[in-house]
Amino acid sequence: MAAQAGHAFLGAFLQCTEESRVAEYHKDFPQSPGTKVCLQARNLDQLLRAEHEAQNAGLSVFRVVDSGCENFFGGQPIITALGIGPATKEELQHITKKLKLL
Repeated sequence: MAAQAGHAFLGAFLQCTEESRVAEYHKDFPQSPGTKVCLQARNLDQLLRAEHEAQNAGLSVFRVVDSGCENFFGGQPIITALGIGPATKEELQHITKKLKLL
C-alpha cells in the first residue's frame, strides 16, 4: 500500500501544471513537507468517481495502474491508487468526504 501511495503522490505532484500551487506547497519544505492523507475507496466505482470529480475541479490527478505483478495481482494490470493534489482541504472535502481513512 505504501508503494502505491508513493506512486500516486509523485504522479499527481509531477502532473500539477500550476506553478503557484507547487510553489505554495513547497514554501516551507523541508521543515513542513505538507500533509498527505491516505483514504480507502469501497470499490473501483467510488475511486473512479473521485477521480472524475477531482478532474472536474481542475485538480491534478494521477491514476496508478500496477503493471500486473505475478506475486500480488495474478499478472493482470489493476488500478491500485489515485493521487490528487496538491490541494487544500476545502478543495478536496466534497470529493473525499465518503472515503474512509486508511
